[in-house]
Amino acid sequence: MNRPFSISERNLSIAWARVLAELLKPGTDQLHPVVISITCPEKESDIEDPHIRQRLDKELQSRGQNSCNTVANTIFPFSMWNSSAKDDADLLYRRYEKAWPVISKCPANRNGVYFRRLTAYEPRNSKGVPVNQLKFIAKTYLSGNHRKSALQAAVLDPTRDHTNNRQKGFPCLHQVAFTPIDDGGLSVAGFYATQYHFEKAYGNYLGLYRLGRFMAKQLKLRLAQVVCIAAVLDRGSISKTDLVPLVGKVQAFLR
Repeated sequence: MNRPFSISERNLSIAWARVLAELLKPGTDQLHPVVISITCPEKESDIEDPHIRQRLDKELQSRGQNSCNTVANTIFPFSMWNSSAKDDADLLYRRYEKAWPVISKCPANRNGVYFRRLTAYEPRNSKGVPVNQLKFIAKTYLSGNHRKSALQAAVLDPTRDHTNNRQKGFPCLHQVAFTPIDDGGLSVAGFYATQYHFEKAYGNYLGLYRLGRFMAKQLKLRLAQVVCIAAVLDRGSISKTDLVPLVGKVQAFLR
């Protein structure tokens, strides 16, 4: 049964755990639509519960799935970013471009990677001039143009992604919007056509949070909110029966 669901939390681990519990209810295999709002705490260390993440990573590893950090890195390559560097953005972009030939050879990345689409958006027949959307957003905002529609970045590329494949895997993330809000804050919203909760959602929340931190620094704002919107949220490849032990452990951590 599809039904709408929305929550607001101050910790992305707890937000993920609450959605997990909702998906375990009788008659619920999908939620439609889902809006997860995370109000970012002042201390960066408070954004996660390490016990929940470690327990989920253990379950993911046992089933041959990518870790939360690996999923998050497809949205923002956190380890490549030196936030204290003077030209941190340009340094990050150069590092990623240098690493791209290796990243692109991974079979899981054959259709693309989210951060690459954000920093080198290049539809077919675009004359070979990729667009760094994040760089443009920072430049236009700092120049005084605060038009909301100018502060969004596309991931979906119809020239590449509109295919007749029954399953494609990428991109589930459609676009990201960066919205300045009251008191010098920044809200980051990611829009997903489909999201798989067990395999991807935690990493998606974490990736959007890290991307938000980066863009808040570029826009000279404070990251205040991360919003993840899914038109359809699916439980994923794991059965409800197999989820029960994980839910029990997570709920114990919450208590």
